[in-house]
Amino acid sequence: MTLFSGLRRTIAAMGLVPRAGPVDALYDAVVAEARRPDWYLAGQVPDTIDGRFDMVALILSLALIRLEDDGAAQACADLTERFISDMDGTLRQDGIGDQVVGKHIGRMVAALGGRLGAYRDARADDAAMADALRRNLWRGAPVPEDAVDWIVGESRRVARRLDATPLAAVLAGHLAPPAQGRSAA
Repeated sequence: MTLFSGLRRTIAAMGLVPRAGPVDALYDAVVAEARRPDWYLAGQVPDTIDGRFDMVALILSLALIRLEDDGAAQACADLTERFISDMDGTLRQDGIGDQVVGKHIGRMVAALGGRLGAYRDARADDAAMADALRRNLWRGAPVPEDAVDWIVGESRRVARRLDATPLAAVLAGHLAPPAQGRSAA
């Protein structure tokens, strides 16, 4: 053990540096996926605070559905807690005071729950998914059908990638299955 590794563990134990949680890599991958520019360009998701929140909620919902399908209830709970922690930190960073942070978090968790239910219900129905996306991503604002179709297709692609990825890899933050059959060139 080096001096620095011992110091690092001591600082982490004191709570001064957050420890990596069991789903941190997965949550980071969800956020990275939700921040892909093509969601906002080809899919015409509004590049606003609400639009970015809705994209995180969409990708997070797809990940939670994948975990549910595998019976990974603790991972679902951990991932939801990680989302709450991130939203809490974001609100505080934006200057929201302690007295109202809880109300904002409550609304965000309720919004996530509603979206999760809508996306779960629309799993096998593209028309239902398009309706859910119109309500949640664009919040009823007019949007071209090609953008809606693109988001539906891309959401389905992400869901298929998650479904094809082993649970341990998903939990490690891999939203796509490992490439197979690659030969060295």
